[in-house]
Amino acid sequence: MIPSNGDAIAVRELEKRFGTFVAVNKISFSVKKGEIFGFLGPNGSGKSTTIRMLCGILNPTSGWGQVAGHDIFTEAEEIKKSIGYMSQKFSLYEDLTPLENIRFYLGIYSVAQDQWKDRIEWILDMTQLQEVQDRLTRGLPPGWRQRLALGCALLHRPDVLFLDEPTSGVDPITRRHFWDFIAQLAREGITALVTTHYMDEARHCERIVMINEGRIIASGSPTEIVAAACPGRSDADLNDAFITLITRGGINH
Repeated sequence: MIPSNGDAIAVRELEKRFGTFVAVNKISFSVKKGEIFGFLGPNGSGKSTTIRMLCGILNPTSGWGQVAGHDIFTEAEEIKKSIGYMSQKFSLYEDLTPLENIRFYLGIYSVAQDQWKDRIEWILDMTQLQEVQDRLTRGLPPGWRQRLALGCALLHRPDVLFLDEPTSGVDPITRRHFWDFIAQLAREGITALVTTHYMDEARHCERIVMINEGRIIASGSPTEIVAAACPGRSDADLNDAFITLITRGGINH
């Protein structure tokens, strides 16, 4: 269920405190349905805490937010049913085959058994893993295991997909193919919120939010952020913009 205004994710003045420590400091942003949205920040910036609140894992301290039309304060279980999540660390069972992993997660997501055959065929076709579906997952190359993990996150056809450092540890060619795949999903209406520390990858995102020390320091398209952070520098890229913004504390909105 997506809000009528077209936003798949929306937060206003969202805050998370741990005692006196403010991990996320009254941030506001929105993500449109079918958008590829980048959420960037260094370690300890509040990025992971924000993602955990949006996924219904962590209760916010204050503010307002919705994911797939569900309130992040009161409808955490509904949110979990509406999203897919792919973590940085490979989270599937390496002693099972791809087919066995898919069947296991169909059960975890409570997909009706009369839909299993179609979902299995859909995921194997989409991930191009038909020929290795009966091999042990531990023996697959990293890029193939990555495709399997993404496929399992999509088994229940979520409205919103959270991808946490999804290309960490894979080669540049695999990374490029991965982003082509994400673009295909976006064209089908699935919203993707992606965290990455590869600044060159962030150019695949339509819009980006940069966060540091719990505060949003920049938001906009990659081109807009580079132009605002590094005016007059035609050679500047997102790496330059990110370093500049971290140093000076952000772009005023």
